[in-house]
Amino acid sequence: MMEELISRALEARSRAYAPYSRFQVGAALRCEGVVHSGCNVENAAYPLGTCAEGGAISAMILAGGRRIEEIVIVGGGDQPCTPCGGCRQKLREFGLPDLKVHMISPAGILLLTRTLAELLPDAFGPDNLE
Repeated sequence: MMEELISRALEARSRAYAPYSRFQVGAALRCEGVVHSGCNVENAAYPLGTCAEGGAISAMILAGGRRIEEIVIVGGGDQPCTPCGGCRQKLREFGLPDLKVHMISPAGILLLTRTLAELLPDAFGPDNLE
């Protein structure tokens, strides 16, 4: 399944709309064995852009999914493209603290794996409202 996540994240990155930053990002997540992907979409009004992780989560929700089991993120260069703060919170909404977040290079090489708890310690999530 990891190979499919990597392939889909790379494909999504190739479709990113990033004319301003030129920093293309792709993400692919697994939910109940189904892979959903997304890419970043920039906007001339900068704050209105959409991150790749948010796009993948939207695709998952549209398909009826509710729990992220694993995610792969690919940006540019040889440094891991970690999720922004907002995306970390979005991942927490649909992922458990032990969710594996894999960051790969544009060549498909695994650069870093962290759990969501490592990326967002002491997170506020849905269970805080129960």
